[in-house]
Amino acid sequence: NNIITKCIGHHEECNPTILKVNNDSYNGLLLVTDGVTDSMSLDVSDIAENVMPSVVSITIKSVTEYNAGFFGQTYEYESEGSGSGIIIGENDEELLIVTNNHVVADADTVSVAFIDEEVYEAKVKGTDSDSDLAIIVVDLEDISADTMSKIRIATIGNSDELKVGEQVVAIGNALGYGQSVTTGIVSAKNRTNETNSTPLIQT
Repeated sequence: NNIITKCIGHHEECNPTILKVNNDSYNGLLLVTDGVTDSMSLDVSDIAENVMPSVVSITIKSVTEYNAGFFGQTYEYESEGSGSGIIIGENDEELLIVTNNHVVADADTVSVAFIDEEVYEAKVKGTDSDSDLAIIVVDLEDISADTMSKIRIATIGNSDELKVGEQVVAIGNALGYGQSVTTGIVSAKNRTNETNSTPLIQT
């Protein structure tokens, strides 16, 4: 899966990064943490606390019509999916969030839950199926002042500076159960697979 990434050190900030990760079991936010490896600490609570305001949980709903085969009757089936996103900016009217294209590709409705667990309706602004990225937006006029005070726009860096062996922290809405945190390392770069020709990062 493609994972949006940011880099924050345990004791000092380092350059954050957008990465794509070949990991079929996780869809969330990946952070490269130079400071953690320097101190050899497994405590990433400070990193999680700093980054959580930039991470959102995404819920999508889609309706599919199918033919029952009797007398031309059709029925509708509603399905629900989930994913993660990261707040990357805002304009005069909208808050901009990046996520995976496959999360929102077939969505009829999209909603976003912020760090304060408040949920807002979102719209798909643009998609790129080749890189499996999408931008969704929430109207600023819909977001309460209290929520705005608790969220944070992430700083985006350069994935070319990433090194194999660096420790990473993954934060996201894993399997739709809500935000979670886990750690690992970058095990390889420039991976490709049969569904995505864009180079991936393996963790």
